[in-house]
Amino acid sequence: MTCKKTILCVDDEQSLSIHRLTLETRGYRVLAACCLADAAALFAQGGVDLVMSAAELPDGSGCELAHTVKGSSPEVPVVLLGSKLRNSHTDAPVELLLRKGSYSQAELLEHLRLLLVKRRGPRRQTASLRRSQAAS
Repeated sequence: MTCKKTILCVDDEQSLSIHRLTLETRGYRVLAACCLADAAALFAQGGVDLVMSAAELPDGSGCELAHTVKGSSPEVPVVLLGSKLRNSHTDAPVELLLRKGSYSQAELLEHLRLLLVKRRGPRRQTASLRRSQAAS
């Protein structure tokens, strides 16, 4: 049994419900926050594998959250989503910056999957592969 990956989603209420439904039906565990302060508190509790945040938040920006995340856990991928992206967003320490509405849910899920795989590193050899190599 594989361990569920945890994604911290930070966005407005409407977008959070869509993201939560999409991610949970694909087997991810979702932590949700509507503001920078709540997101930082959830992240500080640990166990987050990826952060996906709106670029603009009511009490700050996704860039600030990215700096917080990377300051304590540089290996955790950060994805920023925004409808109006500025230069400050492109300078943020993020793995992926997406303009809202320019991607499908399937594309977003594939991006997230790849970031999580990249974080995990290469797969270990399976037992059957090891047996076949040993038999050779």
